[in-house]
Amino acid sequence: TTMIKHIVMYKLKNPTAENCKAMVDKFMSMQGKIEVLKSVQAGSDILKSARSFDVCLECVFEKTEDMQTYQSHPVHIPVKEFVGSLVEKAHSVDYEF
Repeated sequence: TTMIKHIVMYKLKNPTAENCKAMVDKFMSMQGKIEVLKSVQAGSDILKSARSFDVCLECVFEKTEDMQTYQSHPVHIPVKEFVGSLVEKAHSVDYEF
């Protein structure tokens, strides 16, 4: 079966260790609370290179429709709002595997 991987990298306005950890914790708080979200992983960058982003989120879904369900899920909405308050820019990739 084909699955969907949703990866988002975030550049924070103020990338302190505290802000990065708060964001990772917020992402991980969704684990097991959204039926269509098959797995979630998040972490902070450790290299701090010139091309590094600060935080990465990786989610797995069974199908693209599940991503839409996730986007409007009541558990995800406050996470999205919190992240929006900290983020300067984000890049994403969604692919089948």
